[in-house]
Amino acid sequence: MSKPASQIKTSLLPSTYAPLLADLKARVRASQVKAAVAVNRELILLYWHIGREILRAQKAEGWGAKVIEQLATDLSAEFPEIDGFSVRNLKYMRAFADAWEAIEIVQQPVAQLAGTSFQQAAGQIAPQPVAQLRKAKVQQSVAQLVSQPVTQFEGAPPEPLSLLPWSANLILLHKLKDPATRLWYARKAVEHGWSRAVLTVQIESRLHERSGKAITNFGRTLPPAQSDMAREVLKDPYTFDFLTLGEAAHERDLERGLVEHVQKLLLEMGAGFAFVGRQVHVEVGGEDFYLDLLFYHLRLRCFMVVDLKMKPFEPEFAGKMNFYLSALDDKMRHKDDAPSIGLLLCKDSKNKLKVEYALRDVKKPIGVAEWQTRLVESLPKKLQGSLPAIEDIERELNKPLRERAKRKFLKNNA
Repeated sequence: MSKPASQIKTSLLPSTYAPLLADLKARVRASQVKAAVAVNRELILLYWHIGREILRAQKAEGWGAKVIEQLATDLSAEFPEIDGFSVRNLKYMRAFADAWEAIEIVQQPVAQLAGTSFQQAAGQIAPQPVAQLRKAKVQQSVAQLVSQPVTQFEGAPPEPLSLLPWSANLILLHKLKDPATRLWYARKAVEHGWSRAVLTVQIESRLHERSGKAITNFGRTLPPAQSDMAREVLKDPYTFDFLTLGEAAHERDLERGLVEHVQKLLLEMGAGFAFVGRQVHVEVGGEDFYLDLLFYHLRLRCFMVVDLKMKPFEPEFAGKMNFYLSALDDKMRHKDDAPSIGLLLCKDSKNKLKVEYALRDVKKPIGVAEWQTRLVESLPKKLQGSLPAIEDIERELNKPLRERAKRKFLKNNA
């Protein structure tokens, strides 16, 4: 009887075994991902169809809340292995279909796993979706809606929505009213693989209003393809809500705070940014210079220097950044890297004409944007002055400890 492969000595295996095993593992994982995507897609289309049928029945036959409750009961009884048929979720399905009802989209073909149930194909990744729905009147069992494959609906929501989990679709539905804005975030979530938490943060920070809004000279200094991508990478303003800075803060305080919260900084910077370092040393002509923050962008394949300013934009900032980029390209840029890009983050860059003039004849690609915080700085000045300092808070918290220690000392020495 032959031994299992796990018990065979590695030295006895042919040299082609390890590469074959690695390839098969990769194929299995890829198939699992494809199956999971197909299952999710079918589930979203199913929910879309159920929601649309409820809408039609409500309009045509006056369905009320009681009927939806009965629908939830009957579907849950018919398909006990599926958790998505609660009254609340059926109402979400109705709202989902209603939100996209007016958008005319020709459904693209959905990937099908011929001759195999989705439950089998997914390797038990997800419960088997309902494959057929049968029409019925209210008095009939609503678990038997029209026999029609989910993949053959004559209409469907826009394509990115079927690639997102149901929970992400609900976030888009609840937090955004405009369909075009919802679709923008859906596409970004698919493109960058955002989790629900990241999607929520990006919506709440109104990323769609800031993305690609920085003033740049990329059109003159970068090739067209890279120029468009680089422009889209930058935003204006950058929002550092996680920082607490007072009016007396210096640039080094801002820089230190950003590095201490580097994960949140990278989230705000956007997908593709890798943090290289803070106060990165560059020597030019025997003199030392230091870059505030240095990143590498994985899609643009280039370094990005971020220079932090605690005051409004001034034209000389562009000249200094141009110098930094020249030095960086000479000292650190690899021959396969694209030209380095500079980003000036200023406390104010509203004078766009001044920014445009300052960048007009600069040879290096530079963008200018504002940075903001919404904590201490967002309070009225009269309230800022009344806020206790950290020392005051610590003093108050420690007061009970001092009082107890004082009483104990007096008691022991009475």
